[in-house]
Amino acid sequence: MNAASTNAVRPIEIVGGGLAGLALGVALRRADVPVTVFEAGDYPRHRVCGEFIAGLADETLARLGVESVFEDALRHTGVRWFSGDRDLAALRLPAPAIGMSRFVLDERLASRFVAHGGSLVTRHRMATSEDREGRVWTAGRRRVVESPWVGLKAHVREISLADDLELHLGAGAYVGLSRVEDGWINVCGLFRRRAGLAGDGSAAFARTLRGSGLGALAERIERANFRDGSASAVAGFVFDRGVARRDRLGLGDTCAVVPPFTGNGMAMAFTGAALALEPLIDWAKRRISWSEASECIHELLRDEFRLRLRGAAWLHPFLLSRRAQSCLGVLARARLLPMKPLYHLLH
Repeated sequence: MNAASTNAVRPIEIVGGGLAGLALGVALRRADVPVTVFEAGDYPRHRVCGEFIAGLADETLARLGVESVFEDALRHTGVRWFSGDRDLAALRLPAPAIGMSRFVLDERLASRFVAHGGSLVTRHRMATSEDREGRVWTAGRRRVVESPWVGLKAHVREISLADDLELHLGAGAYVGLSRVEDGWINVCGLFRRRAGLAGDGSAAFARTLRGSGLGALAERIERANFRDGSASAVAGFVFDRGVARRDRLGLGDTCAVVPPFTGNGMAMAFTGAALALEPLIDWAKRRISWSEASECIHELLRDEFRLRLRGAAWLHPFLLSRRAQSCLGVLARARLLPMKPLYHLLH
């Protein structure tokens, strides 16, 4: 083996072309690391996602080299909470959140990755058994057959919002509404699995909302104009209380899934990619072993996400209980709800 081949930069493969995978791919290519991203689907496409990014630092986007992707993104600061058909409270976020659809964001990141010389392979599904050194898994949540949750999402028009983000708490459910680009409003909800959740379109969405005690919201959705192809559903997932040690290196939802009310899942995808960047560059440039890189990344992810995952897991049941929702409403109206500490705990 000659010196040139010994010193050659080792390539990295990323399985999953979502936020974490594409952002990491861009950042690695900016460091002249050969990268191939394997994506099971294609672009652009809609995904079940809140499309409301809270707690994402500008420094993280700059470190990844993707800050310009968000130059025209909406910035949200106001939140209005509802329990059933009752208005609970109006709150302001300590820092603006980003509003942009996955339909636009994923395609922009994919284009940026290719423009930096990355190899993007779409419509290619990789089995988890095909793990090896130099392969990073960002292919989304782990599949859980007995999951109690269903996520529904659609883009709508012809409805007005009470604030930048409306968060509706129902019986075993909550739904967020926020604006994205081109005048569309993203409606995304988490529901406990029950009979009657099957079906497509506004009628099925409205039926599910009514079954969760959200009748007024269901009426608004029935009057809305749905975006073609945006209605989608997802099931087979659970929420994590921490970053568990796994047999392969994972980022994004592959690393840990946070309850969606935090608006933090998308931010965690970018943050995880930024944390993994330097150890992966060190491995690619033959400074450390794969086991050293993986261990370092695991520790960084665990330390970064420990409090927000535990805090979200603790708060999550309260948002699904009518009695707890009433208590939240009383505290919010009395200005006794510690919103800033809770926000910083979750972000």
